[in-house]
Amino acid sequence: MRYARHIALDEVGESGQQKLLNAKVLVIGAGGLGCPALQYLAAAGVGSIGIVDGDTVNESNLQRQILYSNSDIGRLKVEAAKERLNALNPAISITIYPENLTAQNALAIIQDYDFVMDGTDNFAARYLVNDACVKLNKPFVYGAIHKFEGQLSVFNFNDGPTYRCLFPENPQQNQIPNCEEVGVLGVLPGVIGTLQATEIIKLILGIGEPLSGKLKLINLLTNSEQNISFSRNEEQVSKAIQIDLSQSYTDESCASAESILPNELMGWLEQNRSVNILDVREAHETPKLNHPNVISIPLGQIPHRAAKIPTDQRLVVVCQHGIRSQHVIKFLKQHDFPNQLINLEGGMAAFHHHTTTA
Repeated sequence: MRYARHIALDEVGESGQQKLLNAKVLVIGAGGLGCPALQYLAAAGVGSIGIVDGDTVNESNLQRQILYSNSDIGRLKVEAAKERLNALNPAISITIYPENLTAQNALAIIQDYDFVMDGTDNFAARYLVNDACVKLNKPFVYGAIHKFEGQLSVFNFNDGPTYRCLFPENPQQNQIPNCEEVGVLGVLPGVIGTLQATEIIKLILGIGEPLSGKLKLINLLTNSEQNISFSRNEEQVSKAIQIDLSQSYTDESCASAESILPNELMGWLEQNRSVNILDVREAHETPKLNHPNVISIPLGQIPHRAAKIPTDQRLVVVCQHGIRSQHVIKFLKQHDFPNQLINLEGGMAAFHHHTTTA
């Protein structure tokens, strides 16, 4: 019997396994955190799982996003994930949302689920998840990773603290480097994502001590763990309840800037279409794009060298994975760049993969 080892546990039993079957869990982000969590939630018999992610599989994902393989490169993550999870446990229902979570869709998607797991990788998305969950009174399990360190907590559970109670202020995106820029040990999201799944299962079953009001810090290099306690802040809870998502997340949502696919950019270059290309990677990053209209200015130098960016035609902004380039586009828009701004989706890693497999 598939769930025999669960049912043998006094804390679970047949009634607990039925609770898992009846539960509806939404996983936002099918990346490093979402992949291990999704596998364990599906294997545990969580009856209804939703997956939100608008991204496609990139070769660099395979170092840590263990739901995917080489044959999935270029596929939507949610489609590849659903295929694997259905193979793992065909008795559960998987609903996919091949889009990023935004102010426009957050409430409509989250409202259908009992519990939310936050597997996003940027601060704007985390605040959006928090505010939507607070408005809908949905508990969510948070996780974050950086190089060799991770953290997790449970928010908005049984009138407990929210994400804003712990982190009242949203830092600017360029203040905190992401995994694409600084790297991450491949097993770290596996550890944190598995712990997130554990917290979800505990919430469903009503057992143990959830990490509500506690932030767990883990360092894999030192094998150290620390729990930091924090309290509910009614002012921050009220802020989340009252905030207008459509007004607050128009610029900082998970939605991407206007974008172009690698094959489309290749076509433009082959056709000598009028375009400038801004490469915002560091000097050591490869592969390089060999084109006369390429100008290289690393992300950190953009504010001081923005005047050097040509404005005579539309501008495609590129980085390694299409993340930093979105921050640059946002900055240029805020400073009234006069021409059309376009993000290379998937960055130069995706462009290089397309050129070598075309």
